[in-house]
Amino acid sequence: MIELLYQLAPNEGYTQSLLSEVRFMRSDRPLKLTPVLYEPSIVIVCQGSKRGYLGEEVYLYDAMHYLVLSVPLPFASTTEASCEEPLLAISIQLNMSVVAELVFILDKMNVRANCAPRSMYSSPLNNTMADATLRLLEALALPVDAQLLAPNIVREIYYRILTGEQGGSVRAGLAQQGQFGKIAKALLRIHSEYAAPLEIRELASDVGMSAASFHVHFKSVTQTSPLQYIKSTRLHQARMIMIRDGLSAAAAGAKVGYESASQFSREFKRFFGRPPGEEVREMKASLALLPPERISDLTLPH
Repeated sequence: MIELLYQLAPNEGYTQSLLSEVRFMRSDRPLKLTPVLYEPSIVIVCQGSKRGYLGEEVYLYDAMHYLVLSVPLPFASTTEASCEEPLLAISIQLNMSVVAELVFILDKMNVRANCAPRSMYSSPLNNTMADATLRLLEALALPVDAQLLAPNIVREIYYRILTGEQGGSVRAGLAQQGQFGKIAKALLRIHSEYAAPLEIRELASDVGMSAASFHVHFKSVTQTSPLQYIKSTRLHQARMIMIRDGLSAAAAGAKVGYESASQFSREFKRFFGRPPGEEVREMKASLALLPPERISDLTLPH
């Protein structure tokens, strides 16, 4: 896997694979504690290691553990890497239409997941998942195999997740039932409408909760309050807009819903630890980001 990733991810930062759901990640240096935003995804690290910090919990994902996020989630992470042993990893976005099809089939076969749902989980990388990951990398190294074989291997990896200890979380987020599923529905709305005015009472009502109950269950899933989650989502999106589209801080702030440019700059600096311009320059350098037309729909650094 490491040999293949050296070929597939020759440069530091993100490299888009031949399959839209899969990106390769490489870091040739350690990265300090950094705010990040992950979409629902699977992250498999083959060399180096990362740690995610959410509330009081610490999640290790390295060559022995992989990470699954069942909902979009902002948290903080660190990276252990060096020029001699870069971080090499694969990020697989959860395609919910494929996941839904698999859940339908599994339910018909009475294959259930009994574990309690969680927003983020780190699991040991067993032989079955490692074998599927290797076959995925091999397929993505060849254009024809990437088109014909890789989608089925990703589907297999989804199946392994759904029938493993992470399955309950992914199913709950997909079904949008139960308290976890209702919060997952609210999170998806926040991510699709982050630039619009978002009232907590309206979000709570939309998922059939009182405002008080919504606050309690929201924090149990995300380890933060709804208002703080909305703010962090807007700031992350503004950072990516500045990196990807080259907009100024004022323009990016307005695009994500800030009416005051000075308030946006203050909150951005408080959240990321440096002013918008400095943060964008540093992120471009550390990720070796490509020109805008090559960045595509990149969300945020993992």
